[in-house]
Amino acid sequence: MKANSKTKADPKDEAGSPNVKKKLIGIIAGAVLVLALGGGAGWYWVQSGSQPKEHAAAKAEPPEYIQLDPFTVNLQPENGDQYLQLQFTLQVPNAEAAEQIKANMPIVRNRVLLLLSGKHASEINTVDGKRQLASEIVASVKQPFVAKGPQQPVNDVLFTSFIIQ
Repeated sequence: MKANSKTKADPKDEAGSPNVKKKLIGIIAGAVLVLALGGGAGWYWVQSGSQPKEHAAAKAEPPEYIQLDPFTVNLQPENGDQYLQLQFTLQVPNAEAAEQIKANMPIVRNRVLLLLSGKHASEINTVDGKRQLASEIVASVKQPFVAKGPQQPVNDVLFTSFIIQ
């Protein structure tokens, strides 16, 4: 009887073994496929995320510079009458921004004149005072030219002449 039970057990083992192997191969193949798809998707995501930045950097335009005519204003009195003679250049990101500012130059000059005429010599005589004045000029020029319009893109103010007397 042992021989019968042994012969009956052998066919079951042989028949069960290929099914288990097929299932195991199917599971491994599925896992490899999922990993390959995940890796491919990850690679695509990383590559597509970095390309626009590189592409945008390649298309970046050089900044434009707008030289303004000199300003001469009376400063707020401290030690007698003092005045400021100032000339500067605006740095803007592109030609379109430069054209927009040039088209509205009377507004720009008015804003800067009002800002400058409210200053004391002691406020703008130091390097920090000049830096503060430059940031105030940028903020003033950035303001929209029309109500509810967009701000002007101004990057920097570069002083080319700065005389207080």
